[in-house]
Amino acid sequence: MSKIINIGGHIISEKSPAFIMAELSCNHLQNYALAEKTIIAMKESGADAVKLQTYTPDTITLKCSDDIFRISHGTLWDSKTFYELYGEAYTPWEWQPKLKKLADDLGMVCFSSPFDFTAVDFLEKMDVPAYKIASFEINDIPLLEYVASKGKPVIISTGIAHLDDIELAVETIRKAGNEQIIMLKCTSAYPARPEEANLLTMPDMASRFGVLTGVSDHTEGSLVPVVSVSLGAKVIEKHFILDRKLGGPDAAFSMEPAEFKRMVQDVRSAEASLGKADYLLTEKAEKNRIFSRSLFIAEDVKKGEVITPRNLRSVRPSNGLHTKHYKDLLGKKAAKDLRKGTPASLELFAD
Repeated sequence: MSKIINIGGHIISEKSPAFIMAELSCNHLQNYALAEKTIIAMKESGADAVKLQTYTPDTITLKCSDDIFRISHGTLWDSKTFYELYGEAYTPWEWQPKLKKLADDLGMVCFSSPFDFTAVDFLEKMDVPAYKIASFEINDIPLLEYVASKGKPVIISTGIAHLDDIELAVETIRKAGNEQIIMLKCTSAYPARPEEANLLTMPDMASRFGVLTGVSDHTEGSLVPVVSVSLGAKVIEKHFILDRKLGGPDAAFSMEPAEFKRMVQDVRSAEASLGKADYLLTEKAEKNRIFSRSLFIAEDVKKGEVITPRNLRSVRPSNGLHTKHYKDLLGKKAAKDLRKGTPASLELFAD
């Protein structure tokens, strides 16, 4: 198994920062200029990669209006046929080499989700550095075998997968001699609710399958991606749109540029805050120990007077004796006259 994966020059490992992917999906609304503007905005918002989808209505479904080909499952797309939805949502293939060139020029990684063999062949000619398997394709075993055979990293979403689906997918890719697997916890609801995210599945997948993990997130906002980082997410995928008012099939669960940029900042801050297991204090924290408690003479005391809770107290600052001596000093006598505000020290007391 490989725990160090290189995607277009980005090293993804257990110690690396999260690789953040912006999903273009259908948010170009069949407008090439809008697709280019969106990718430029992705770069400006801090995305490491742009992810495309490579299919046509004919490569992903059948042109059929029978009820079983009509969406009616409580989604954003109900009443449309599969063919109608994918006809609206697909990214024209002739755009994709040009969009990859744009991403390359911007210093971004660009790859795609293929949905059949012809898409894989097309993407091989584009020399993409990795493949993404969409949640709904995790049970397309021939497609997984074909993708795995290309020897490139395979990122798999698990949104509709049972455990045995995931096991079979991982087994299939490994049988093809490909150990470059990244599993993404995903909830196939659009939009999804944070309580459906079940992010604790992510470290379990990492342990169970010996792979790097991440999240393909369809919730609103950045809470889930930020929390996922604390659980070891090394890949984060979010849909990206210039403006939700543009509409389109995926607009409702896509992030606008300012939101995406804030998510990237929050993810990076979360990663920085994780740091390492370390009990050494920073220089600033060490200086602030002056505000901790210690023992002080709390009121004027005459030589020979008994020490009580009234004249010896644990207070700030830390210049006095450690508070662990408090009980031992109660009942002793002052070795000399002591003034209120005197830091306690052992030589000030006698039996």
